[in-house]
Amino acid sequence: MDDLKKRAEELKTKVNLAFDKLNILKEEAALREYEQEMSRQDFWSDQPLAQSISVKHARLEAVVNPWLELSRAVDETIELIKLDDSNLQAEILQQLKELETKYADLEFELMFSAKYYKADAIVTIQAGAGGVDAQDWVEMLERMYLKWAERTGFKTEVINQTKGDEAGLKSTTLKLGGAHSYGRLKSEHGVHRLVRLSPFNAAHSRETSFAMVEVVPLIEDQGASEIDDKDLKIDVFRAGGRGGQSVNTTDSAVRVTHLPSGITVSIQNERSQLQNKETALGILRSKLAQLAEDQHADKLADIKGPNIEAAWGNQIRNYVLHPYTLVKDTRTGYQVTDVEAVLDGQIDGFIEAYLLSDQSGHPA
Repeated sequence: MDDLKKRAEELKTKVNLAFDKLNILKEEAALREYEQEMSRQDFWSDQPLAQSISVKHARLEAVVNPWLELSRAVDETIELIKLDDSNLQAEILQQLKELETKYADLEFELMFSAKYYKADAIVTIQAGAGGVDAQDWVEMLERMYLKWAERTGFKTEVINQTKGDEAGLKSTTLKLGGAHSYGRLKSEHGVHRLVRLSPFNAAHSRETSFAMVEVVPLIEDQGASEIDDKDLKIDVFRAGGRGGQSVNTTDSAVRVTHLPSGITVSIQNERSQLQNKETALGILRSKLAQLAEDQHADKLADIKGPNIEAAWGNQIRNYVLHPYTLVKDTRTGYQVTDVEAVLDGQIDGFIEAYLLSDQSGHPA
């Protein structure tokens, strides 16, 4: 029984450390507050608010309850061991193995303890050097992330698109919602380089093209980044991309520019100008809050816009289709030869390699 007792106590220590790192007790308190709110008779009188609370409750419950159940089960196992009944030894051993396996499965959650990691992700992809090929590359990357989200069970929304002159997209902005959306997709932030035989020139020569992928958490707390109105320039224009039947008949599209940093957000997928403005401001707040943290800026007016050029030398990942096939991450060294599978959304290996690198104290 001594060996079982030692294993159980070691597991309990690991669970307690996970509780502290993930703030499980604090999250449990928030979960109970949501449940109290949802039990009110008039809860659904404000449907948008009720829907928002329901989504938050479901996501929090999916994280908190497994850890609470594991902790209770470990405590029960320790109590059984204290009985010192040799007839229970085989049963306790089997139970302990199952709990250790459950902890190993939940351990992946520890990678998402950083600030904003549980938030939804806003992914913006912009064409860099490479002309038409770069614009086609943007559309390929958009498809890759949408396929990944479908495979992962995430909700997706195309917020904005700017079509390319001949093919592809000049830029696209996606919202991806699911468990630890930002925490998973943070690994994708940076310049992505494509090498292939171009389908857009008569010689069918090998071309290199680049796209910048920007990933920020959707920060719903407006107080996290109060923006001074005098720092904003708001333009309205006629939408030319996705939308309803009225998309091209009114000036519903909105472009919001934060003058001190030069950061611009354009939205044109909603029917009304007001909806587009609110969406654009929400994304702008998220970008500014993230940049303020990255740049250790006390004031939003002091933030400098991103200055990484989507060109040679800045890439975080290379996708080579010719003369050989290889996708390699320059930060972690993780690589696969099945490029088509990666472009079809199988990017979990790259995400996990990045997270493990980050955990080991060598952030990418």
